[in-house]
Amino acid sequence: MEWKRSAFDWNQARAFLVTAEEGSLSAAARALGLTQPTLSRQVAGLEEALGVTLFERTSRALLLTQSGLELLAHFRMMGDAANNISLAATGQSQAVTGHVLISATDLMATHFLPPVLKTLRTTAPDLQIEIIATNEVSDLRRREADIAIRHGRPKDETLFAKRLRDTKAHLFASKEYLDDVGRPRSLADLEQLTFVGFDHPEQRLGLMSSRGVTLTTANFNFSTSNATLTLELVRQGFGIGILPVDVGTAYPELENPTSTFEPINIETWLVTHRELKTNLRIRVVFDLLAEAIG
Repeated sequence: MEWKRSAFDWNQARAFLVTAEEGSLSAAARALGLTQPTLSRQVAGLEEALGVTLFERTSRALLLTQSGLELLAHFRMMGDAANNISLAATGQSQAVTGHVLISATDLMATHFLPPVLKTLRTTAPDLQIEIIATNEVSDLRRREADIAIRHGRPKDETLFAKRLRDTKAHLFASKEYLDDVGRPRSLADLEQLTFVGFDHPEQRLGLMSSRGVTLTTANFNFSTSNATLTLELVRQGFGIGILPVDVGTAYPELENPTSTFEPINIETWLVTHRELKTNLRIRVVFDLLAEAIG
């Protein structure tokens, strides 16, 4: 190894890495427990030592230059190594503690997470898990969550995403409701029935039409953006709803009103920021979710 080529200060390297991960000097300074001027001097010192410009400084944000982007992967490997050294030196490689924030849809949080959390409580009892049950997409770059379970691939390439098993959704209705209105004999019969809409009903019309069912907003007497409430409305006989098969079949009072309706494929993605590789507690939770849901 040519040691003279690595003469820059490794603290400066850490300053650059955390600034790139956090997206701003102020956030990086808080993460490292430093003042912003000190952190800024460390980043500037690394730029001088390497002879490159790592960030473009605008009035609103820091943007990585092409050189910064190319070097970031190497500095991430340094961060991984430093973290592993620290864990090994302190004997903490098996001690997983701290706070992890998980974002998931309300239905996923209610029906899929509890069994996973039971396992997590056994394997890492000192972790504090916080769950945000929301159908809004949490911004992981802004640390609105550490890990997110989403039903679509993230567009941000700086995030780390793992595709889990796909699930299917189907039509479900309560047996009581179908006893009252009659069970449909064809897809066309569905057009005379009432539906419980998830979110805005008009967004479901194209989906239903593509599967041979022509509905209007008049078919949707009840709608909500909360999937757990959708399930409850369906269970109580307010109409037909679209539910994940794993959820719908878990309730004996529900049934599939027609076997000829084409199931809806649902992707599931486990998403986190790049800190996954250097943060042990996030890695433990991420891996357990991937194994349990995937």
